[in-house]
Amino acid sequence: MPKNRLAVALQFSALGLIWGASFLFMKVALEGLSFGQVAWTRLVLGTLTLAVLLLVTRTRLPRAPAVYLHFMVIGAFGCAVPFLLFAWAEQYVTSGLASIYNAVTPIATALMVTAVFRVEKLGRSRVLGVIAGILGVVVIIGPWSFAVNQAAHGDLALELVGQLACLGSAVCYGFTFGYIRRFITARHPVSGLTAAFLQVGMGAVLLLVLTPVVALGPISLDLPVVVSLVLLGVLGTGVAYYWYMNVLGAWGPTATSTVTYLTPVVGVFLGIVLLGEALSWNAPLGALLVFLGILLAQGRLRLPARRSARAAGTQEPPREAG
Repeated sequence: MPKNRLAVALQFSALGLIWGASFLFMKVALEGLSFGQVAWTRLVLGTLTLAVLLLVTRTRLPRAPAVYLHFMVIGAFGCAVPFLLFAWAEQYVTSGLASIYNAVTPIATALMVTAVFRVEKLGRSRVLGVIAGILGVVVIIGPWSFAVNQAAHGDLALELVGQLACLGSAVCYGFTFGYIRRFITARHPVSGLTAAFLQVGMGAVLLLVLTPVVALGPISLDLPVVVSLVLLGVLGTGVAYYWYMNVLGAWGPTATSTVTYLTPVVGVFLGIVLLGEALSWNAPLGALLVFLGILLAQGRLRLPARRSARAAGTQEPPREAG
């Protein structure tokens, strides 16, 4: 793990840039490949990159079969399924909007670790944070658009399904974090690089098995498509996951999760500047509600503590000197 604070801070900043740009890379790659081919290539390149890092650092893999079974679940819900969903969704939604939905991950994580895996409890502030996050998602979706734009109902329906797919990706990430907390952190602790390799690698194994279903079909490669695929796989999936584990080991999960605030900013900026995308007024407003929900759900913003009258009335009076 990098011990230099500057190195950790640079890796954290690079994470925000790379993961924010990943939505742009997916959008460009879809011009020459199907959504399944994009996810397939991303995972295979990411696995090869992490395998090289394993060899260079001479990191040993665990021997317990249970670890690999757990990481098969983690690879499926932490990589394979959300990568497929995001790539499919970006056929119908902008890359900037997809990056905003990625920011819902901490809200989904709060729900999973409390309601599904029961490794944490929600206090008043966190419950309010989850509610604010859900309201933010509703605002981003903008259900009133269907009533106003009946003429474009078909296009809006596809966009809605695309947004729900993005939301499904965030739920998958939340499930993965809860699963890791429940079954890996305490029972089968592994190094950061090992965890990154097993997660991405198992996701790649799953899509390799499903190659006839998700990856076969015509492709059209040009320089922008190839560059986007390489950056998405090598940097956005391989190196970035390694950096993420480094920052996680140095800063802890709460501080590391603040990368969620950077990725949508980068994603929206790149989508507008490079792709000419536009956002409706409700997307930034909904994103602000989501960010408020994250602050509350992670305990960074707390409601004033309630003081009961009984507790206030039973305080011992100050004693006189002597």
